Amino acid sequence: MNRINLITLGVRNMAKSLSFYRDGLCFETTVSEENPSVVFFNCRGTKLSLYPLEELAKDIGEPVQTNADGFNGITLAYNAKSHEEVETILKMAVAAGGKLVKPAQNTFWGGYSGYFTDPDGYYWEVAFADFWKFDENDMLIID
Repeated sequence: MNRINLITLGVRNMAKSLSFYRDGLCFETTVSEENPSVVFFNCRGTKLSLYPLEELAKDIGEPVQTNADGFNGITLAYNAKSHEEVETILKMAVAAGGKLVKPAQNTFWGGYSGYFTDPDGYYWEVAFADFWKFDENDMLIID
C-alpha cells in the first residue's frame, strides 16, 4: 500500500472552496458548475478532492468537530522550484481568500518556506530548497 491516490478535504462551503482551489490557485478540474456535490482536481501524481464536511463525517461514521480551531495535525505541501515561486504561490493563496499563517523565511533544514490556510483552515506549506530534485511529474524525489 505504498501510495496515496486521493486526498479528500471536507469543506464547509463547496462553492467557496472550489473557487479558492480552481480559480484562485489554478487547480485543474473538469467541474464547471459552482456548487457541485464533489470535486476532483487533476494534480500531478495525486488527486485532490473536495467533499462536503457533514457528508464526509457521515460516511466515516464520526461527528464533525465543532471546536476545530487551531492546528489539526496535518499539513499539505507544495514544493516550489525557487524562492520567487514560494512568494508567488503564497500571494496567490491570500488573493484567493486564504490566510497567510507564516510568511516565507529561511528554515532550520536549509530551505525556504511559509504557510497559509485555505477557507476551511487546512494548512498548506509552500517550500523550496536548492538541493531538491523533481521527477517528470514535478513530484519531489526523496531518497
